[in-house]
Amino acid sequence: MLDDQQLDRYADVLLWGIRTARTRKYNKNDIVLIQYDLSALGLCERLFEKILDAGMHPVQRINAGKRMEKSFYEHASARQLEFHPPGQKEFYHHLNASIHLLGPESITHLADVDPKKIARALISRKPLRDILTRREEEGLYGWTLCMSPTGELARHARMSLNEYAGQIARACFLDSEDPVAQWKEIHKNAGAIKKWLNRMKVQSYRVESKSTDLVITPGEKRRWIGISGHNIPSFELFMSPDWRGTEGIYFADQPSFRNGNYVEKVRLEFKKGAVVSAEAQTGGNFLKTQLAMDKGANKLGEFSLTDIRFSKIDRFMANTLYDENFGGAHGNCHVAVGASYSDTYDGNPKELTPETKKALGFNDSALHWDLVNTEPKRVSARLVSGRTVVIYENGKFAC
Repeated sequence: MLDDQQLDRYADVLLWGIRTARTRKYNKNDIVLIQYDLSALGLCERLFEKILDAGMHPVQRINAGKRMEKSFYEHASARQLEFHPPGQKEFYHHLNASIHLLGPESITHLADVDPKKIARALISRKPLRDILTRREEEGLYGWTLCMSPTGELARHARMSLNEYAGQIARACFLDSEDPVAQWKEIHKNAGAIKKWLNRMKVQSYRVESKSTDLVITPGEKRRWIGISGHNIPSFELFMSPDWRGTEGIYFADQPSFRNGNYVEKVRLEFKKGAVVSAEAQTGGNFLKTQLAMDKGANKLGEFSLTDIRFSKIDRFMANTLYDENFGGAHGNCHVAVGASYSDTYDGNPKELTPETKKALGFNDSALHWDLVNTEPKRVSARLVSGRTVVIYENGKFAC
């Protein structure tokens, strides 16, 4: 497990995360939500104190345990699935930051729950997420999340609890005397790569590996972002492309746990921007249900690459936060089906309306599911000039 010193450093890194993730500086009396699993109580306590010392107002909420969560989906009526407590919207309209401390006691307890009920609840919460998205676009809200080690995660990742905790400490630099300085250095180095990528006038990207051959169209007014404090850890650089230009085959060789379901070896075929064929060695029915969640669920919301010079993650962690940032020997590419990120818009996010997002090909969905490919790969950019440039190979950006 993480010791007291590591937990204290973890809290400092998370506060760096929300400060970096928000475009405006925080003020005294800002409201910070700490939403946590019981296993992360010690980390929550340290954050609570540090937020108070910063003159802000911490609000702590504990997540439902596995029995409550399963009971909700098994017993809730349609109205209960869609219920929002009074004051929830008002609270979100005033929220300035949120920090999510994940540490699940189970990741498979929803495996036999009807995925349509889970989808219905997710769709009902989308208006709340839209409030926070708008506040983030206005520079009034920042967020981050992290993972606490649990026996359940370690078991599914085929590690001991101490090994799992060690992976977290290594990935987040918690054994460093000044982990925040480490993160600032990575943030600086990633900034140079993003500038290089964003200077290119790109017509399309092509991802090629043993099992993937996918063309992605960035679209108008897009930019690469990442390593921005939103996730701890996060080593990916990503963009939300124009979903309408996606063509070809994508294969996720890395397994994925989602809503209690284990899905492995996903193969997606895209035509004219939408998934027309979806297969998985394990969890195929669940995959198809997720892709049918709403009109945007079978379209691309994110395209991401991770550089092995940043990421120290070299084991499957049975959690998307870590698995989408896998470094290993070859780095990773991942795509997300579902919702796109408006902060990849190369302009003032305040300008964005639902109509302009639609016109620019930003995807809209209640789903956002990252699917990871760790095979050796080459990613090339076809420029507007007609020239082709390799931007990523052997697990590294080519700049």
